Amino acid sequence: MGLSQNPKVQKVVFVVFLFVYISTIGSNMLIVVTIIGSPALLESPLYFFLAFLSFLDACVSSVTTPKVIADSLYEMKTISFEGCMVQLFAGHFFAGVEVIVLTAMAYDRYVAICKPLHYSSIMSKRLCHVLMGIAWIGGFLHSFIQILLTCQLPFCGPNIIDHFLCDLYPLLKLACTDTHAFGLLVVANSGFMCIIIFSLLLVSYGVILFSLRKHSSEGWQKALSTCGSHIAVVVLFFVPCIFAYARPPSAFSFDKMMAIFYCMLPPLLNPLIYTFKNKEVKNAMRKMWKILVVVFDKKLK
Repeated sequence: MGLSQNPKVQKVVFVVFLFVYISTIGSNMLIVVTIIGSPALLESPLYFFLAFLSFLDACVSSVTTPKVIADSLYEMKTISFEGCMVQLFAGHFFAGVEVIVLTAMAYDRYVAICKPLHYSSIMSKRLCHVLMGIAWIGGFLHSFIQILLTCQLPFCGPNIIDHFLCDLYPLLKLACTDTHAFGLLVVANSGFMCIIIFSLLLVSYGVILFSLRKHSSEGWQKALSTCGSHIAVVVLFFVPCIFAYARPPSAFSFDKMMAIFYCMLPPLLNPLIYTFKNKEVKNAMRKMWKILVVVFDKKLK
């Protein structure tokens, strides 16, 4: 059914979502290319994780936003069963990987601020690769469980999904069987996962700020600024997710708005919060821009 059946609203959705999607893909891929093209940045665990986070943000946005943009051009919005299952799997897969990457980034900041003398030995390349491997495996297992259970449900009509994407609770409403037990599994697999990781992230940033209470006011303000922006992203992503999945499978009128918050806004805002206010990333972007200008000039000549 999409976000709205009103033609005027659909036109607004098309323009706004197209702008958001182009901005999201452009900004995130710019960060990925900048970090990969700057060996000094890529050697740092923080920027290693940031490159992955930006790539994941582009993937998360690409799972749902293009379909919403395309659907806004048509009165009849359809998706095949296979396409619905692919969207469901991909959405939970990339989101599951991202929450683990966010946890790894919080651990990296904890080590950097609370144990600076041991940072290089603790946050080794091997550990970074292990953490990324855990993130990919964890995201796959989380999503595989969801899709395996969903495919077992009998869908015999109606086939109208009151949402702009294929997600667990909207699909449960279409199943021709008692889905109470499945709803509990969703809460356990998605809801509790969000609550646990959200709590761990808040605790980690709380420990960081608490450990800096005796430092200079300048150091405290810098850490507060960094942790504050990270916490803002975490809250923006996790609070809507917790509301969406850590509750009984009943429909609310603002479920679609909650989905927009965790599907589209974090991927758009992450580049602004994590990197564009970072001097090292800005300098790397300037250097890359100068190199591109020189190469382009040579080709023209």
